[in-house]
Amino acid sequence: MNRKNWFIILALVLGAFIGGIYLSAEFPDLPFLPNATVKAETQPSPAPASAKAVSGSNPSGCPSFSALAKQLSPTVVNIYTTKTVKGGRSIFRMPQRRGQGQQGDPFEEFFRYFEGTPRPEMKQRSLGSGFIISEDGYIMTNNHVIEGADEIKVILDNDKRYDAKLIGRDPKTDIALIKIEEKGLTFAPLGNSGALQVGDWVMAIGNPFGLSHTVTAGIVSAIGRIIGSGPYDNFIQTDASINFGNSGGPLINMKGEVIGINSQIVAGGQGIGFAIPINMAKDFLPQLKEKGKVTRGYLGVLIQTLTPDLADSMDLKVREGALVSQVVSGGPADKAGVKVGDVLVEFDGKKITSHHDLPAIVAITPIGKKAKVVIIRDKKEKEIFIEVGELKDEETAQAEPGSAPVNHFGIEAEELTPEIAQELGVKDRRGVVITEVTPGSQAEEVGIRQGDIIRQINRKPIQDLADYQSLMAKIGKGKSILLLIEREKQSFFVVLQE
Repeated sequence: MNRKNWFIILALVLGAFIGGIYLSAEFPDLPFLPNATVKAETQPSPAPASAKAVSGSNPSGCPSFSALAKQLSPTVVNIYTTKTVKGGRSIFRMPQRRGQGQQGDPFEEFFRYFEGTPRPEMKQRSLGSGFIISEDGYIMTNNHVIEGADEIKVILDNDKRYDAKLIGRDPKTDIALIKIEEKGLTFAPLGNSGALQVGDWVMAIGNPFGLSHTVTAGIVSAIGRIIGSGPYDNFIQTDASINFGNSGGPLINMKGEVIGINSQIVAGGQGIGFAIPINMAKDFLPQLKEKGKVTRGYLGVLIQTLTPDLADSMDLKVREGALVSQVVSGGPADKAGVKVGDVLVEFDGKKITSHHDLPAIVAITPIGKKAKVVIIRDKKEKEIFIEVGELKDEETAQAEPGSAPVNHFGIEAEELTPEIAQELGVKDRRGVVITEVTPGSQAEEVGIRQGDIIRQINRKPIQDLADYQSLMAKIGKGKSILLLIEREKQSFFVVLQE
C-alpha cells in the first residue's frame, strides 16, 4: 500500500471520530449513540379518547371488541327460510317446423312431448341474520330475509333451533319482526342511532355465507346516506365487513347497543355496507307488534330539492326545505291551502333541511293530528295547520324527478289539443306540450323529453300556446327561467339559463 492510500485512510478515521464527538454533544438522546437515553420507553403515547369507553383494549391503544362479541353473540340468531317457487313451462321448445312437404326434424316428437310440460314446484332456501330484542323471543331482521317464506327457522348461538312466526313487516323500510316461543332469552339493548358520528367504532355480527356468528368491525363511514332504495332512505354507511347472510344482523356501538340493522351492500365494492338506523325501527316497532304492518302519515304533495338555481329563480333567501311541485286535489295539504311553489321549512316542530327529511317525519306523525307547518310563500314565512291523512299503498310522499323539461332553450312546443291530451292521459288542457328537444341543447342536458307539458313559466300559469309565446318573449337574454313541468301525472320545477 503506498503512502497516498495511508493518508486517505487516516483522514477518514479522524473524520469519523470527530463527527462522533460532535453528534454526541449535540444530540445526546439518539438511541444509536453509546450515551443516549431512550425517553420513549418511559413516556408512552396517550390512548385515543374513544378507547376509554371500551371495556377492553389491546397494547396498541386500539379498541378490543372481544368483550362486546362475547356479551352480544348470544343475542344474534341465524335465520333460514324456505320458499315454494311455482314451476313454469318447460325450458324445452319445439324447433320451428319446416315448410310443407319437407322432411320433419327427427327430434320433433321429442320436443313436442316436453313442450308446455309444467315443471314441478321447487323449494328455494335462503339465509340471513337477526337479533333478539326481548326476553320472550321477539327478533328483528330485514323484510327481504323473510319475504314470501313458507317456513322460518331460527338457530341460536347454543345451536337450539326454533320455528319462528312472522309478526309484522314493512317493505318500504325493509324491517321485519318475527317471534320464537321461548322465555328468559338474552336480548340486545337498542341504542340511539341519532347520536352516531362519522368515525365512531362499530361492530357487526351475522351469518355471512352460513358462517355462523361471524364478528367484523370498522367505523361509521357516513350517516344519512341516500342510496335510491325509496323515499325513506337514511342509511348508516360502514366499512365493517357485511356480506350475503349478514342481512338483518345488528350493527353495534362501543356501549354494546344496537344502532343499526345491516341491510345492503354495494355489489363489487369492498368496505361499503349500509345499515337501517335503529331509531327508524323503534318508531315502527309498536305498529309491527300490534298490527303487523306500518301505517304512515300522508300530506298529498309531491316535493323536490330546493336547489340554489331554483331558489334564485324564485328570489328566495332560504336554501333549505322541501319545494312543493304538485298538490294532490282533495288531499290534506290541498285542504289546508298549500300551493305549488311553497317551500316547507318546518313540520310539526321539526326543521326540514332537505326534501328527504319530510317523508320520514310525516310518516311517523299520528294519523289525524293537526300538525303545524311553516312555509315560505312569496318570500314571506307563514304558518298553517294540516290534518295528517293516512298513506295508502299506491300513494307516495315525494316525487323526486330524475330529469326535467323546459322552453325556447332548445324546445319546440305546441298547443295541448284534445287529441294530444287524450294520448298523454291528461284531462287538464292548460299549458303546452313539448314536441321536440334540440340535441345538445340545455333542455336536453337537463333531461327534457318530448311529451312533457309546461304548466307555468316563472310562476305564471300558461293557458295556451299564445300565453307561452307571450311569456317567452319577455325573457331577457342571459336571464334564467323557472318552469313547472308535468310528466306522467307528476309535476316538478326546473331552471334554465341562457
